Amino acid sequence: MLQLERDGPAAGVRASNAGTIIAIRGLTKTYDSGLQALKGIDLDIRRGEIFALLGPNGAGKTTLISLVCGLLRPTAGTVTVDGFDIQRDYREARSRIGLVPQELSVGIFDEVASTVAFSRGLFGKPRDDAAVERVLKSLALWDKRRDRIMTLSGGMKRRVLIAKALVHEPAVLFLDEPTAGVDVELRRGMWEVMRELSRTGTTIILTTHYIAEAEEMADRVGVITGGRIVEVDETAELMRKLGRKQLVLVLAETIDEIPPGLSRHGLALEDDGRSLVYSYDARAGRTGITRLIEDLRSAGIAFTDLTTRESSLEDIFVDLVRNAS
Repeated sequence: MLQLERDGPAAGVRASNAGTIIAIRGLTKTYDSGLQALKGIDLDIRRGEIFALLGPNGAGKTTLISLVCGLLRPTAGTVTVDGFDIQRDYREARSRIGLVPQELSVGIFDEVASTVAFSRGLFGKPRDDAAVERVLKSLALWDKRRDRIMTLSGGMKRRVLIAKALVHEPAVLFLDEPTAGVDVELRRGMWEVMRELSRTGTTIILTTHYIAEAEEMADRVGVITGGRIVEVDETAELMRKLGRKQLVLVLAETIDEIPPGLSRHGLALEDDGRSLVYSYDARAGRTGITRLIEDLRSAGIAFTDLTTRESSLEDIFVDLVRNAS
């Protein structure tokens, strides 16, 4: 069971919000080349939530994370972490953030325990062997503590990166593609680690190309494209609000094309002409299904079975990006 002790609040004046851990206002970043990577981002991240940031390559995800973590300076706008401004109060803000990069940036000849302990010292934390032990045990790394990094599997190396990011007891953990290159079994193990961290109060922001991972893990999802946040919502609500339903009709006989009399229904022909697919809004008062069945009968097309299926988060993501382009 993951049990991470937390230091009390640091002294000083803070404008923290009990429900918000990260507040981003008007965040803009224009590089020297003229590329505007971010265009006035406004976003609040809640304490203890798992927030998934989705977006295509070049959408601005990495720039946004780098700005929040204080690795880049914004052209305009502000970021506060637990009430501390990432520029004005850099040390206080940065001490509350753990960052797990996508690349496996660890010394391959170092031992697991020593590299994790060293990371704690980088944030000015005193040596605490008990804290290192807690983190290693929480990530199933205690038995590997004397092993050199080079001998570990890819999944275990990624766990070491998480341990390095957690050992200074941050309130926020950024995970950039946390399960990239990890097999299915280890991926599910990583999901459980993230859930447990969230249960103990750590706020988690993850970027991922595994849409199913965001759908499985995230409390909320933000979609970024072209340097703008185009949607932020509870994962379930996003599915309800933007998801489509589809009616799949298995035909009694295959057809080569959809009859002109059915064109108004926007049908798609699948399964080599053996199935018709009708997309509709399940929340609408009239779905059009009754009229479709009548028109099918008039066209002499019989079906032997029908099923429904819902949009995945991947479908919604593609639609949002397309509509924002």
